[in-house]
Amino acid sequence: MKVLLIYPEYPDTFWSFKYALKFVFKKASNPPLGLLTVAAMLPADFEKRVVDMNVEKLKDKDISWADYVFISAMAIQRDSVKEVIAKCKEYGTKIVAGGPLFTSAHEEFPDVDHLILNEAELTLPEFLNDLEHGTPKHIYSSSSWADMKETPAPIWKLSKMRKYASMSIQYSRGCPFNCDFCDITLLYGRVPRTKDTSQVMLELQNIYDKGWRSGVFFVDDNFIGNKRKLKTEVLPAIAEWMKQHKNPFSFITQASVELADDEELMRLMVKSGFDTVFVGIETPSEAGLLECKKHQNKNRDLVATVKKMQNFGLQVQAGFIVGFDSDPSSIFERQIKFIQQSGIATAMVGLLSAFKGTKLYQRLEKEGRLLREMSGDNTDFSINFIPKMNKETLINGYKKIIGTIYSPKHYYARVTNFLREYRPPRQIRKLSFKIRFIHTAAFIKAIIKLGIIGRERFQYWKLMIWSLFKKPRLIPTATMLAIYGFHFRKNFEKYIKDQTVAQQG
Repeated sequence: MKVLLIYPEYPDTFWSFKYALKFVFKKASNPPLGLLTVAAMLPADFEKRVVDMNVEKLKDKDISWADYVFISAMAIQRDSVKEVIAKCKEYGTKIVAGGPLFTSAHEEFPDVDHLILNEAELTLPEFLNDLEHGTPKHIYSSSSWADMKETPAPIWKLSKMRKYASMSIQYSRGCPFNCDFCDITLLYGRVPRTKDTSQVMLELQNIYDKGWRSGVFFVDDNFIGNKRKLKTEVLPAIAEWMKQHKNPFSFITQASVELADDEELMRLMVKSGFDTVFVGIETPSEAGLLECKKHQNKNRDLVATVKKMQNFGLQVQAGFIVGFDSDPSSIFERQIKFIQQSGIATAMVGLLSAFKGTKLYQRLEKEGRLLREMSGDNTDFSINFIPKMNKETLINGYKKIIGTIYSPKHYYARVTNFLREYRPPRQIRKLSFKIRFIHTAAFIKAIIKLGIIGRERFQYWKLMIWSLFKKPRLIPTATMLAIYGFHFRKNFEKYIKDQTVAQQG
């Protein structure tokens, strides 16, 4: 059996890092971890190939080679998914599809031959058994949750690792919180499920053995869902492994904001090599937090919370939302003020969107306010429901936020604010010659593109000179964040241009 596993293309978005990746000669941020894991669940005698359309073109000969095409995707990849399906139908190649997009909206894809919904550990074996006996069904689903101790390690040899900026590991699934706009608990439940420590260590070793010496993303939606296991088992093991291997990786993950309440956990994470964490701030408005059931963020000084994590050596990236029913007209200035004061350089501000099946979606549907399914990108100026605030006011306020926080003046001031608070440990990483070359090339390219010909050159040199005298050890971090800022500005300028063209058309 010949199986082609296809990961459809992402559009250019905030998280695509398209403009930043060019500085480091990479094609995409992360590999398709889900498909590489699914590949490990397929029988050993299957011939397997992976095509990630974000790093290489899908060729007709790839599809004609395969007996089955496996597709996994998220909502934001919907357009590319439809193109892949159409191409497979041209060649008469059978299609097997799964992942978040299909689990949430499988009825949109009638041309898919076999739908493997929910978690593949539960539904894929049943499909494979039926396929072996010549009786495969159209849909496979499950209401149970998978035991992650049974999840195999990804097959990294199927991935073109050199084309990515970071590798990926999944340690847990599920989140104990149930924010009404979020679909994580729908997909993975509220009780965090984890892999054994031995599995995590095996996956780290596999990535290391493939020659990787750079960033690794723990893709968990809430890495700290099971704090006890992290503190007693997983993080101590990672810290010891990192020490033995001379700190070859740096780690980034996602966590809920109460991470700042656990100093022991933060120390262990930083000791283990974690230097960045994404948290959902959403809004500085208590009414907004109450509305969206973000109880873990309520009744706390969120700016102080962010700075505490920065002081412990964690760069905080964060998501913000405007468009709540309770949002007053002052919310746009409040968001700008909070973002600037917190020193969160990577601040993803989006318009509220209703994912299918969430509590928000159900409420808006009941109120007759839903307009369409969401695009999957909450930063593209689209909104899939009728907001309480005047829509033009909301869109213009949103434009004001992003136009302000990613202007060179405000962005570089925020980076400097962050660097004042950031206190990373002195860990010596084992960098290969190739990685050192890429870092040097990115630094030189940043000088030319940002410091010489860029409209931000005054702010760029002001940051570099400040870093040189105040925080010389953090010049690589300052350079990286300057490159990020370039991407964010270019990305949102493109969105605004596209929206203007659409309005004129």
